[in-house]
Amino acid sequence: MKTKHFILIIALIICLISVLSIYSSNYQKDTQPWKTIYQRQILWVLIGLLFFFLSSNFNYRRLWDAVYIFYGAVLLLLFLVFILGVIRLGAQRWLSFAWFNFQPSETAKLVMAIFLAKYYSKKSLYDLSSPVKNFGLWKAFILPFIFVAIPVGLIIEQPDLGSGLLVVFLFVAILFLAQVKMRYLVMLITLALVVMPIFWHFLRDYQKERLMVFLNPNIDPLGAGYTVIQARIAIGSGAIFGKGWLSGTQSQLHFLPEAHTDFIFSSFAEEWGLFGCVILLGLYYLLIRKGISIALKTGDDFGRLLAMGITLMLGIQVCVNIAMNLGLAPIVGVPLPLMSYGGSSMLVSFIALGILANISKERGVF
Repeated sequence: MKTKHFILIIALIICLISVLSIYSSNYQKDTQPWKTIYQRQILWVLIGLLFFFLSSNFNYRRLWDAVYIFYGAVLLLLFLVFILGVIRLGAQRWLSFAWFNFQPSETAKLVMAIFLAKYYSKKSLYDLSSPVKNFGLWKAFILPFIFVAIPVGLIIEQPDLGSGLLVVFLFVAILFLAQVKMRYLVMLITLALVVMPIFWHFLRDYQKERLMVFLNPNIDPLGAGYTVIQARIAIGSGAIFGKGWLSGTQSQLHFLPEAHTDFIFSSFAEEWGLFGCVILLGLYYLLIRKGISIALKTGDDFGRLLAMGITLMLGIQVCVNIAMNLGLAPIVGVPLPLMSYGGSSMLVSFIALGILANISKERGVF
């Protein structure tokens, strides 16, 4: 089976599970918009398929020349969020285009993966060695850190702490993969540890509450800790084989907030149990393993780092979201790729997978 078809089939199976879970989580709600929300998810999947085919047939090497345009466009969109952004659930993260609410922070994740892949890679196969080995402190760490810090600062200010931290994790991972001198990595980690207590004072009250609840959900069981407790109950009550489709009490009776977005994994686990979770995690494992395989087989330095960046972008989101549902990580609002309801996340995920499929094709050098 071709790599493109393999990636597409796995992605569509996850999307099918997503639609079934979203339908079930809103099955008992009275208002019509909630009852038809699964239809909008189907629309996002269909549009995502179109973007997948476009990006999988677009030579990824052309991204090399356009990356600074993408970077500038993302910064512009992130700035526009503060001027024209739509406020939902106390956060100003979305730009409204007709009937579509677009979240620029989702696009920023992919653009930063492309940007960092270009910055730390040699231009063609004819280059004998990677220039990164000759980089000093300024070029290896400080300059790219500035480029990363600008969009991260704008994303966190929205506020969207989860997406901002995800970009930071991606930056650290690519530093390691690009074989930047180890002392610079140690320097970054040390800086993060030093700044962490100071960073606490810049967090909003609800973000501080989420971090405290992560340590002990029972300190505020009816407030900030409510969602974590309900998510754990939902997952635990699913047992081995689950309660069955349309039979999840936590989501059906509306005890579990955001059961179709950030906590869709808990809703799914309640209905399909451990058996269903193993299957879902297996599907994500196949996608991530295929992404790593593509990166390892790619002779082009830019393609290798880009494939790893995309794979890490998706993999980190999967790990953080599921850990968040299990109470093993603070609630930071990171969606589960291809599962959580939302057009921005769905489209970016399909575009990323399309680029990954394109990298797997044999290409000539620049």
